[in-house]
Amino acid sequence: MGGDDFHKGVKESSNKLDGSSLKILIVHTRWNAEIVNPLVDGTKSSLAKYGVKSENIIIRDVPGAYELPGAAMKLIRQSQQESTNLVSNIVDDLLSTQTLSDKANVEGAKSGPFDAVICIGVLIKGSTMHFEYIADAVSHGIMRVGLDTGVPAVFGVLTCLTDEQAMQRAGIGRGEDKGHNHGLDWGSAAVEMALLKL
Repeated sequence: MGGDDFHKGVKESSNKLDGSSLKILIVHTRWNAEIVNPLVDGTKSSLAKYGVKSENIIIRDVPGAYELPGAAMKLIRQSQQESTNLVSNIVDDLLSTQTLSDKANVEGAKSGPFDAVICIGVLIKGSTMHFEYIADAVSHGIMRVGLDTGVPAVFGVLTCLTDEQAMQRAGIGRGEDKGHNHGLDWGSAAVEMALLKL
């Protein structure tokens, strides 16, 4: 295979991805918002492409990347607890002969726990060791969110050496080639992982 045949990036799944039944959490940083916001937009666009309803995309923000894993874990746990409470309430309602249609959500939003979380942020290397410590902690923290909760956690944190590298990866580069918005990839990864079955 020649060098010209290689294309960087993830190959699209051979399975048809239908995210219409999914509830996805996006947690993003406010740090480096000029780069983060286009990444969030790209992620939302990708989720919509795979049928995830806008009312089932829940977006929360945190100050910086270090806070991403803790916020994601807390929000996932809350959604799981609310789901447990919802099941209990439905059983109580059935026993009291109240119909489920009385409890229907008119907005069409999915109740229950999140099916996946996407953590989005941007770390740009500075002149101290801060970058290395934060990148390492955030990487391990986001991985733990997925392993500890059983909810797929997508690592949407750019770790770049320069502002220009980060902008290129958000699709807002300064040159003629604006780059590729990696949020598009994170949205499809979340849908694919949420639908993963044996």
